[in-house]
Amino acid sequence: MSKGIFITGTGTDIGKTYVTALMVKKLREAGYHAGYYKPALSGAKRIKGRLRPGDAHYVANISGIESDINDMVSYVYEAPVSPHLAGALEDNPARMEKISEDYKKLCKRYEYLCVEGSGGIICPIRYDNDEHIFLEDIIKKLNLSTLIVSDSGLGTINATILTIQYMIHKNIPIKGVIFNNYHGGMMEEDNIKIVAEMTEIPIVGQVKVGDTELDMSIHQLVSFFHSKED
Repeated sequence: MSKGIFITGTGTDIGKTYVTALMVKKLREAGYHAGYYKPALSGAKRIKGRLRPGDAHYVANISGIESDINDMVSYVYEAPVSPHLAGALEDNPARMEKISEDYKKLCKRYEYLCVEGSGGIICPIRYDNDEHIFLEDIIKKLNLSTLIVSDSGLGTINATILTIQYMIHKNIPIKGVIFNNYHGGMMEEDNIKIVAEMTEIPIVGQVKVGDTELDMSIHQLVSFFHSKED
């Protein structure tokens, strides 16, 4: 069975997929058999009549994963809305049992598995009269620790600290924060400083626009992949 890490973010379009792809790429280039999994993806495009999970396709293309990308995502929705609403509109609501089963199948195939969430940490994956599934439920079901991807720019202090406080309240283990879209300069450095001091959560990386390599040692990256019992 592989070791996994769950990558969440402070919101939609924050760069989770971009950062996750760099993580998987670094692991594979260092000789680790690493894979990718995403429980639910909405806003997929149709290619030759078939929905293509764009995030999985991007990660596979960047990292060199050769497996079928359709095996990497349990639920692929066309509607560009939250997965819970897309699942209702397309009459295909997410089931925790399938998510757990698909994750376990990939765990048998890969040594390390990067699991990417949808949107921010409070993104509902299913919300109907039968069941409520949020990302926190999936994280706990899969028994994973997390990394948070946050934007480096204006507004990140509020978004990042609120995300961290919510996750701590929900007893979700956090390994660290990676700041994406990093340009440097006084404001961004101050953003990072305040988040670190107010939360005491490690800032484990900064990713610049256009980076093709994760500026982090392979030893540090591998150290994130532990279950809550480790």
